[in-house]
This record gives sequence, structure tokens and C-alpha cells, in this order.
Amino acid sequence: MKKRLLVLSLALFGAPAFGADLLQVYRDAVDYDAQFASAKSSWTAGQEKLPQGRAGLLPVISASANTVWNEVDYRRRIADPVLGRKIDSQYNTNGYQIILTQPLFRWQNYEQYGQSKLAVAQADAFFAQAKQDLILRVSQAYFEVLLAQANLETSQMQKTAISEQLEAAKRNFEVGTATIVDTHEAQSRFDIATSQELAAQNELEIKRQALRLITGKVPETLAPLRRQVELLRPQPDNMTQWVETAESGSPLVAAQEAALEIADKEVSKQRAGHLPTVDLVATTGRNSATGGLTAGAVIPYGYDSHVSTVGVQVNLPIFAGGAVMSRDREAVALRDKARADLDNTKRSAALNARQAYLGVTSGLAQVKALRQALVSSQSSLDSNKLGYEVGVRINIDVLNAQQQLALTRRDLAKAVFDTLVAQLRLKSAAGSLSEDDVQAVNALLEK
Repeated sequence: MKKRLLVLSLALFGAPAFGADLLQVYRDAVDYDAQFASAKSSWTAGQEKLPQGRAGLLPVISASANTVWNEVDYRRRIADPVLGRKIDSQYNTNGYQIILTQPLFRWQNYEQYGQSKLAVAQADAFFAQAKQDLILRVSQAYFEVLLAQANLETSQMQKTAISEQLEAAKRNFEVGTATIVDTHEAQSRFDIATSQELAAQNELEIKRQALRLITGKVPETLAPLRRQVELLRPQPDNMTQWVETAESGSPLVAAQEAALEIADKEVSKQRAGHLPTVDLVATTGRNSATGGLTAGAVIPYGYDSHVSTVGVQVNLPIFAGGAVMSRDREAVALRDKARADLDNTKRSAALNARQAYLGVTSGLAQVKALRQALVSSQSSLDSNKLGYEVGVRINIDVLNAQQQLALTRRDLAKAVFDTLVAQLRLKSAAGSLSEDDVQAVNALLEK
């Protein structure tokens, strides 16, 4: 009996040889996954919001320069032949100007600077969520490959067992101790098992390609779970605490809280359109002209001037066609929307935490029950085989027991993997999922 259970456990959790474990697959995904790379680039772009917002408080310096060649030909409209003669003028004018503008009071710029700091915090929150999503996607894909492998091995074991039962039915029919019905029943189950094996092979290949989409490669083998791995209850083992943590610690909640503050500052920013702006303006420049006048004789002409100014410029908006008031009403409506979105995000985080917590607790109960059911199913199969040999059970009883054992083995594998993923989802809902949790799950794999 112990040897049979050992064989079943090996079939359930895979062979000991492997090429990569969960931690290695996760690190491959960090370097390869396009979705995570997109999130990282978005985060990098989000960091630039701060210097952009700060720029509105710093001075602006601009410079301009010009050079113009002028030719003027004119005649004075008077009767005197001397004074009314034709005059030509050819000269060049050029100059430059440097302007410095330092905002002294621009309330909208102060609010925009506050928005930029919140935008950076929002980008950080979204990137933190992207990291957690990557862990979940990698873990889900990894365990789906292991589950597909377990299903394939289970199908192969069931096919082998049915094949043995088919051969036994044929021998018993030949010696006259069983009817042809037993052979037909065994043949039917064998054909079904063959079909299930082909489907399991196809499913395994699909899951392997899904893992390749995230990591860029699929190792020849993946590290399986240890036999009879111990799954622990959530800590703290209290759903209410997990829900409260999710409502305050989820990265999505943090991002939406930042969005609400940004919307609130946008209201103040738009209302600043009614306020005056005060700027310190300083200029320095040079203008010059060189050339001459021709009126029978060349008369040199030119000038050179340097001008520097320092002053305060005040602009007072009076009426802009109602645009400022319209943008104010728009900002208020968008702030209400952001507040509603925050409420929805908190409720969703709480729901996700409850679902994940119940997924863990119910999964632990299922694993415990299915492990006992696996032992019972194996005992039932052994009993039916013995009964068939002594003539108190028929062939269909043995086939049914084999099918029940295969179903129990499959359900147990799925329950174990689903429970592990639910534990990670619970951590993600609370905003605390990290690479340390990947290492903790990785410690449950065969080394």
C-alpha cells in the first residue's frame, strides 16, 4: 500500500528531474515580459512629471537676435529742385535681447507642482501593482504547466491500468470465466483513456506556450512540488483584517487616492484663472544700425544702443468668454468622478481580499479531504481488483474504481495549485506581495 501511494504522489507532483524552478522562471519574466516592460517604461515616464511641475516655479530665460538689411528710395514732394531731390538709404539694423521671467505669484503653477508630486506617487503605485501582477501571472502559468503535466501523467497511468484490465478481461473470456461484455467495457474505457491522453498532451503544450509568452522560453522540465507539501493558513487568520489591509494598502487604492488629490488640486488650479499673476521681468539687449544716406553725396548713418530693464508685471484677467468658469465646473465634476472611482476601487479591493481569503481556507479544506479521498480511492480500487479476481466483483466495478482514483488524483493536484495561487492573490489584494513570497513558494518545490 505504501509503495502504491508513493507512486501516486510521484505521478501527482511530477518527476524529480527539472530544469528551472519558480524563482528562476520569475526572474526570466522580469527581463522578458512585454507587459511588465511596458509598465516599467510608463513608470519611468511618470517620474518626469516632477521636474515638469517644478519648472513652473523656476525662472524662464529666452533670447532673440535679428539682423536686417534695409534699402530705402524716396523723394520729398516739394518744388525746390535741391530739397526735392531723390534720396537713397542703405543700412543694416541688428540686435539681440535676453529676457528673464521669474514667476512671483501664479497660483495655478503652485497647484500644478503639487499635482506633479502626486502623479509620481501614482506612477509608483501602478508600477507596484504591475510587479504584483507579474508574480501572479508567472505563478499561475507555472502551476498550470505542472497541473497539465500531472493530468497527462494521470491519464497515462489510467490508460496503463485500463490496458491491464482489458488484457485480463480478454484472458478470462478466452478461458470462459467472463463474458464478452467485460472485454467490450474495458475496450471502451481504454479508447476513452486514449482520447483523454491526447487531450492532456495538447493541453500541456498550450500551457507551455502560455508560459513562453511571459518568459520567452520554457525549460525542459519544471521543479515539481514536494510530496505531501504542507500548506499553511493565512497569517493573520482573520478575513476582516485582510479586508481592512486591502482597503488601505492596495497599490490600486493608493493610485486612486492620488488621482482624487490630483483632481482636487485641479479644481483649485482652474479657479486660479480668476486671480492675477505677478512676474519679475528683467531684460537686456543691444540694437545697432550701420549704413548711409545718398542725396548727391554719401552721408554716413548709424547708431548703437544698449538697454536693460527690471520690473514687475501684473496681469489681471477680467473676462474670458466664460471659459474659466466652465473649466471650473468641469474640474468639480471630475473630482466627484475620482471620489466615486476611489470608493469603487476600495470595494473591489475588499472583495478581492475576501475571495482570496476564502479561496485559501476552502482550498486547504479541499486538499485535506482529497488527500484522504485519494487513500480511500486507492483502497477501493485494490478491493475491487481483489474482488474481481475471486469473482465477487465484475469488470465494470474495477473500471469505475480506476476512474474514481484518476478523478481524485486530478482534483487533488488542482486543489493544491489553486490554493497556492490563492495565497499569492491574498497577498496581492493586501498590497504586500513581493519576490520574498515567490521565494517562499519556491521553497516548497523539489530541489
